[in-house]
Amino acid sequence: MAARAILGQVSDVDIRLLKVFRSVVEAGGVSAAELELNIGRSAISRHLKDLEVRLNMVLCRRGRAGFSLTDEGRHVYDATLRVLAALETFRSEVDDVHHRMTGNLSLALFDKTVTNRACRIAEAVRRFDLLAPEVTLDIHVGTINDIQKGVMDGRFNIGVIPTHRTSPSLDYLPLFQENMYLYVGKGHPLFHMEDAEIGPDVVHHHKFAGLGYNSPNMDASNKRKIERQASCYDQEAMVTLVLSGRYLGFLPDHYAASFQVQGLLRTLDRNTFTYLCNFEAITRHAPKPTRITQAFLDCLKAAH
Repeated sequence: MAARAILGQVSDVDIRLLKVFRSVVEAGGVSAAELELNIGRSAISRHLKDLEVRLNMVLCRRGRAGFSLTDEGRHVYDATLRVLAALETFRSEVDDVHHRMTGNLSLALFDKTVTNRACRIAEAVRRFDLLAPEVTLDIHVGTINDIQKGVMDGRFNIGVIPTHRTSPSLDYLPLFQENMYLYVGKGHPLFHMEDAEIGPDVVHHHKFAGLGYNSPNMDASNKRKIERQASCYDQEAMVTLVLSGRYLGFLPDHYAASFQVQGLLRTLDRNTFTYLCNFEAITRHAPKPTRITQAFLDCLKAAH
């Protein structure tokens, strides 16, 4: 006898429970999800329990020790992302039939791009809102790896990241560039030295802070054989380490400019210690972008 499916048909109630589950996971716990869901903790806990009963498995551990997913919970979360992304695609395609754009667009950005004058994402948002005023926007900031994964699994419709390792699962739209230079903070032994005195051999004798994941930053330091003594995961953390006067680190020139004007940072030999970042918009190669996603891509292209 064939085994009977535990879940059976998926109802509207199941979809609602999955949306609650996704929000709790992405918020990092029940308490943190209250504002996002606009319901109380007891109601959220009840929804999670109902979903666990419905699926006949324990999805997460919650209590004084904090919130964490079980192995089964991680699998269900990944499946939830795919299901909800498919529903959003379905809704967009139905809206296409009615020649109107409604729904949600989820955009993920690499951090500290807004001060780059070459970055025209805000202009793209302006164009898009005039074109599709009924669409709601969700904007997230993350690392290259997080954004790529989020686009691939359908959590984000579009990502904007520095070009790194391309994937056949993604499509790429070139947008803008960013100049990266090696900086030291006030109080660092190299801060007042002349560039002519600071060669690669000198740099290698000082602590270097780099991004702790595969990125153009990591490639640049590996190419120059600069060993990383501190790892960070966004530009805010990077500039904090450099401002300490104890670490060297690559930073975008537009982001470092205000600190440099205050006399808190300086670049080291801009001709030697530099690299260029090319930023691109990424989308899933398949299925093809929804009408909403394509409209925003067109706005990005026009703005840049």
